[in-house]
Amino acid sequence: MVYFKVFGQGYLILGSTTRTSDLLEKRSVNYSDRSKMPMLIDLMGWSFNMVFMPYGSWWRRHRRAFHEHFHANAVLKYQPIQQREARAFLRRLLVTPETFAHHIRFTFAAMIMDICYGIKVSETNDPYISIAEEALDGITQAGIPGQFLVDLLPILKYVPSWMPGAGFKRKAAYWKQINIEMAEKPFQHVKENLRAGNATPSIVATFLDSLPHTNDKRQEEEETIAKDVAVLAYAGGADTTVSAVQFFFLAMAMYPEIQRKAHMELDAVVGPNRLPDFNDRQLLPYINAIVKETMRWQLVAPLGAGHMCTNDDEYGGYFIPKGTLVLGNAWTILHDPEIYPSPEEYRPDRWLRDGQINPDIPDPSIAAFGYGRRICPGRHLSDSSLYAMVSLILSVYTIIPPADERGNPIHLRPKPTSGLLSYPTPFKCIIKPRSNAAEALIREQYTD
Repeated sequence: MVYFKVFGQGYLILGSTTRTSDLLEKRSVNYSDRSKMPMLIDLMGWSFNMVFMPYGSWWRRHRRAFHEHFHANAVLKYQPIQQREARAFLRRLLVTPETFAHHIRFTFAAMIMDICYGIKVSETNDPYISIAEEALDGITQAGIPGQFLVDLLPILKYVPSWMPGAGFKRKAAYWKQINIEMAEKPFQHVKENLRAGNATPSIVATFLDSLPHTNDKRQEEEETIAKDVAVLAYAGGADTTVSAVQFFFLAMAMYPEIQRKAHMELDAVVGPNRLPDFNDRQLLPYINAIVKETMRWQLVAPLGAGHMCTNDDEYGGYFIPKGTLVLGNAWTILHDPEIYPSPEEYRPDRWLRDGQINPDIPDPSIAAFGYGRRICPGRHLSDSSLYAMVSLILSVYTIIPPADERGNPIHLRPKPTSGLLSYPTPFKCIIKPRSNAAEALIREQYTD
């Protein structure tokens, strides 16, 4: 445990699963609130985001609504969309492999827009994707407590935007408008289609169709919750798993022997005449190990969102004051050498015992998706999306590092960006079909 103060705000960093379990799980009633983040909430308008909502009835109603559509069994109905978009990704990769990072982002945006709104996004310059990318850039910059001085001195939010040093307010005003557009545009699209009687099945359509047609306050609140849940699913699903798949490409280029093992398993289980699907998952332990290792190796959100201590507490002989911001250090937890030997290495075999997933190794979900009552409710969709991408990519592609001017492979290494969300800094790799048969399979099985 590490405790420090910045401008009077106390921070407590927990660096083990024992600590996060004891406080954020077992004492979750006292550690489920969120800190006041003036930049994000008051100035940028992220109050609709359940991740940053204060703990209370309004948050619980959002959480309940989100869980209804994203619990482990609910996400099964989204598998056809995930499978379709992941296969479309294979075709895009065949045409322009050098822009794989763009294709990854587009694929997840397409998945979640269809799931949430029933909207089929455009291949190029889609306005929904452009808006979301700008909004997520803002939250990445402002999502770390203390990143902007106004989070430490909230009185600064009253400073006029024209004053010297108030550039943060001008940034916030721009991002706030972007956030409004991200939430409103696709939601209103679904409402208009429902009124016209031609709405495509989606989470928002299901939400709105189930509401009683009244004009009371409860009706208005339920509609707001539907809008908030959809945009949160889009903002989270279109970004966090993107980072994981980008790191997966990096890992494959760095560790060719891991690819060979994955190719062997896929060839043995799936064969050369079809692409893998969700029915194969239980028969592909090494692919599942790659999914787990990808989530563990380079974390999308190394610190996640802080938990606010609601009341004074005592733990292990230490006094924890009310208002302390408590963060689980997911990086330390998932890179503990006693649990994950050689944690800096990408080693899917660490998850296996006798050729099957070893249940004694703590799953990366113990830290990668948050803790306690604030654990990410979209984790099941993220896991299945990652499996779909990993299994399909490795079934037909080989990923290798680029070569220098002498033809020697360039040594790649992970260089994650900083911020609330972490991505690999841009890198190049060579992506090519494993064989002529694999290329033919990509072309044959792709459908719009």
